[in-house]
Amino acid sequence: MKNKMIFQFIISFLLVTSSFSQNRILNLDDAINIALENNRDIKLARMTVEKASAAVDEAFGYALPSLDLNGTFTHFLRKPKMPFPDFGALLRNATYSILFDENVIPRDNNKFVPVETQLQSFAQSNNYETQLLLTQTLFSSTVFRGIGASRIYYNLSKAELNNTISKTVLSVQTTFYGVLLAKQIYEITNASFLNAQDNLRNVKALYEQGLVSEFDMLQAEVQVENIRPMVLQMENTLRTAKDGLKVLLGIPQEESIDIFGEIVYTPEELPDESDLISEALQSNFGLKSLDLKKQVDEAFIQIDVSEYWPNIAAFGSYSYAGSSDKWNFQNYSSLTVGLSFSINLWKGNRTKNRVEQSTITYRQTEEQMNLYKDFIVTQVRSKYSELKRVQALVDAQSKNVKVAERAYEIAKVRYKEGTGSQLEIQNADIALKQARTNYIQSVHSYLVTKFELDQILGRTNQEYLLKYETE
Repeated sequence: MKNKMIFQFIISFLLVTSSFSQNRILNLDDAINIALENNRDIKLARMTVEKASAAVDEAFGYALPSLDLNGTFTHFLRKPKMPFPDFGALLRNATYSILFDENVIPRDNNKFVPVETQLQSFAQSNNYETQLLLTQTLFSSTVFRGIGASRIYYNLSKAELNNTISKTVLSVQTTFYGVLLAKQIYEITNASFLNAQDNLRNVKALYEQGLVSEFDMLQAEVQVENIRPMVLQMENTLRTAKDGLKVLLGIPQEESIDIFGEIVYTPEELPDESDLISEALQSNFGLKSLDLKKQVDEAFIQIDVSEYWPNIAAFGSYSYAGSSDKWNFQNYSSLTVGLSFSINLWKGNRTKNRVEQSTITYRQTEEQMNLYKDFIVTQVRSKYSELKRVQALVDAQSKNVKVAERAYEIAKVRYKEGTGSQLEIQNADIALKQARTNYIQSVHSYLVTKFELDQILGRTNQEYLLKYETE
């Protein structure tokens, strides 16, 4: 008999161990880290940060020297020609002119021939040239403004990443505690079901002793069967809540998970509403992003204005070339240095219109910031009022649970003593279940509202921001 009991214990232990090994147990930090690792919006935001970092390096590159190597080789299948005076006629006339002037021979103007133009070629069949060109920008407002704009854009992309992380953390927090709420309501309902079953057993025992009527026993059975569908319903609700959490975390639906945590109310004194509003206007991630976007828009205005300014660059060029008709090249080289200056005098008012468009974009962002500030102030006040209300509600519901528990115990004692009825027990059980449910829902509402307020205030754990920040 003893060996049989040991064997059954081992089997039970193995079954329980197997069940736990198949479940993935997660606490809130685990869930947040998994979500941040798998969230596609965060992946896209990190890529944007990396892209902005490359843009900063590119902008710096425009201020650095540029070195180009060019090479060409040409072979004329038909040489180009151009009209040029007849060299033969020029030489003949010059020779006779000298002979006549020196009285070598008698002057005879008939010896002179008219000089006409002929198509002649001065190019050789094969030509090549290599050139090494070094250019250094000395002054370009567009380049210098572009470097500053790229840095601001990089900071903007980092702020957007932090904003995305903050929103993801809030989503995980609310969903995780939604699962906890479903789990605890299921436990409350199941506890009520166990109470009803325990009551039924007691009534059956009393009925068998002839102490209570069959009617009381039937009422107890009805109470059990009325609660059973509610237990099944809450079980389905819990399963659905877990499936929603798996979707948010990027976990396959076929994987089984369970969560570890409690919905606990910790009394705390709220700071002044004005202090919370000031903190939100200073630290809110969305507002920081809009402020940086406004700076980017202002930088783009300066970039467009820089079209009015000149560009000055220094250059040096070394070339090596040669030409020939029969591949016996005559080679030569040249070296030049200089400065280049360019300024646009008029582009059909295109620069003016671009500056006007950039200025309007800047003003639009400014209006968006003001609108968002008003929204933040409204949200802080709303969450603050909700926290105040829920705090008072939680305290009241906590007292109500204690009263309901006491009433249920009294109802059971009265029934055992024969002074109460099954109806009293049923009503007391319903009241207890409702009181516990109201309390846990109030605490859940308080925690979720606090999470939402923390997100508005920019209080997302810095550990999450630093861990997923791309340098």
